[in-house]
Amino acid sequence: MATILLVEDDEFIRSLLGDKFRSLGYKVQEAKDGKEGVEKAKKEKPDAIVMDLMMPVMDGFEALKQIKEDKDLSSLPVVILSNVDQKTDLDRAMALGAADYLIKIYNTPEEIVEKVRKAISL
Repeated sequence: MATILLVEDDEFIRSLLGDKFRSLGYKVQEAKDGKEGVEKAKKEKPDAIVMDLMMPVMDGFEALKQIKEDKDLSSLPVVILSNVDQKTDLDRAMALGAADYLIKIYNTPEEIVEKVRKAISL
């Protein structure tokens, strides 16, 4: 089964999504900020990344930019999962190469898993 890297500073959300992915047979790696996320992506080579935007140390925009600029990681689907629902942030994330942009409060864990599954199969 595929490996998912969850890059999320909120421990509750990281745990909730990690448990959901694991219950469906996915291998899950976790990172609590963008810097750690980029490092784990380089080391673990996941099949997809689910990433928040607003995080300490390095935000999701910078992490996404670094991932997409890395020739070994650039093809990885990165699904942004954020509470920020401003069109400018959505446009910026998509321009940087995000596969999808989901608003946390509008998507259930099941819907998030389904969007990630679709992103992996593209």
